[in-house]
Amino acid sequence: MYELFKGLGAWLVSGEQWAGPDGIGHRLAEHLQYSLLATLVAAAIALPVGLLIGHTGRGAFLAINLSSFGRALPTVGLVVLVFLVSGLSMWPVYIALVALAVPSVVTNTYAGMTAVDPEVRDAARGQGMRWHQVLFQVELPLALPLIMTGLRLALIQVVATATIAAYVSFGGLGRYVFDGLAQRDLVQVLGGAVLVAVVAVVLDLALSALQRVLFRNRPTEQVQEQAR
Repeated sequence: MYELFKGLGAWLVSGEQWAGPDGIGHRLAEHLQYSLLATLVAAAIALPVGLLIGHTGRGAFLAINLSSFGRALPTVGLVVLVFLVSGLSMWPVYIALVALAVPSVVTNTYAGMTAVDPEVRDAARGQGMRWHQVLFQVELPLALPLIMTGLRLALIQVVATATIAAYVSFGGLGRYVFDGLAQRDLVQVLGGAVLVAVVAVVLDLALSALQRVLFRNRPTEQVQEQAR
């Protein structure tokens, strides 16, 4: 075990390991590209759904159960299925990652919307606000902390799972895991796993800090008071 971690340290600090198209820097950029793009697409799909069902109260059962079904899908199995249909491309990877990210965003957005005090909604309507004004000026600001939590969870899940890109011969940090397994190079496998974990932790801490900064000076009571 000592020799394995000693080899890991040497692997991580090696200048050769950071250079070229197979270097850590390039693989890290690929991994972040896959993760961020998939999360943005998932947010574009899931946010409107969560806001709509949270605002109207309609379709919640169907949307939440579909989201749970998406969470239960085996990611690798979905990649293989789409791969058989679409051929060798990044589509299987992106579809699988988006399917993984959507449930967290939908459920947290819906939870944030349903947590809004009904009296605040009624007060906003009493002031003559139309439905879209109530949604975007009252409900959305109050639900935003939980929505941000959903986006944060989705991104971390996607980062941890984006290693599957290497399963269908593409890049990312998963390249080290799959290549290391094929070559029986445990140091490379461990290095890839550690890098993915570090990226996930750093992004989680960064988004957590951003969330605290965004909502530190805008407590819920202040938004509710403005709505009234």
